[in-house]
Amino acid sequence: MRDVFAKYPSIDAVIHFAAFSLVAESMVDPLKYFDNNTAGMVSLLEVMQECGVKNIIFSSTAATYGIPEEVPILETTPQKPINPYGESKLMMETIMRWADQAYGIKFVALRYFNVAGAKPDGSIGEDHGPETHLLPIVLQVAQGKREKIAVFGDDYDTPDGTNVRDYVHPFDLADAHILAVEYLRAGQPSDAFNLGSSTGFSNLQIVEAARKVTGHPIPLEIAERRPGDPDTLIASSEKARRVLGWQPKFDNIETIIETAWKWHSSHPNGYDDRG
Repeated sequence: MRDVFAKYPSIDAVIHFAAFSLVAESMVDPLKYFDNNTAGMVSLLEVMQECGVKNIIFSSTAATYGIPEEVPILETTPQKPINPYGESKLMMETIMRWADQAYGIKFVALRYFNVAGAKPDGSIGEDHGPETHLLPIVLQVAQGKREKIAVFGDDYDTPDGTNVRDYVHPFDLADAHILAVEYLRAGQPSDAFNLGSSTGFSNLQIVEAARKVTGHPIPLEIAERRPGDPDTLIASSEKARRVLGWQPKFDNIETIIETAWKWHSSHPNGYDDRG
């Protein structure tokens, strides 16, 4: 980073996306998350301070809220993470607040809810190794690459017993990051914003919507709960809309799934199909 800042002295802001982000993995290897995510933030802020870069946009997460005390979740909802991934991100937010107070490094923490979807023309999409995200796994079943989808738990305190999540498209996230940079460049104070659709969908609803979009049956089985999964996470994103001027364009879950299906159906082997 020192070399980058030295080569491009006009840089005045950092957008920090990098982190380990698997909840289940964090439960069995928490030090990996505190070392990479939390300690990595300290290293980044040290170099920013050294080089005089005073603005940072940070990918935080709904996992900082843990089991929320209210739904929809506000930015003022108490943050009580129940897994090391969420804890590592909350610690990063705390570190940024102290860096602001001590060094004047201004930040925006964007608390993502569930990111899903692909570039609408099907040219860019999700291709994780190994795949752990719900929607890509569901669509891999539709492709015939998996026999069935495992839904982890059907005894949560939700209408159908499965986890309820709020989904947001990556294009809308990208817009929010640009707006956050503009917000800090305008001299505004450090702050945090939820990014979600403000609508929740259960795991079973996601499977049913994917069946409708793809035309495939998508068999499923109910598996044991995974440790560290809250029942319901639904954002209130009113603050981002009001303060940043954020206007998500992909606010329909079937539209989000359609973009993801276009990617998966045209790239059955992920980025190995780039040619």
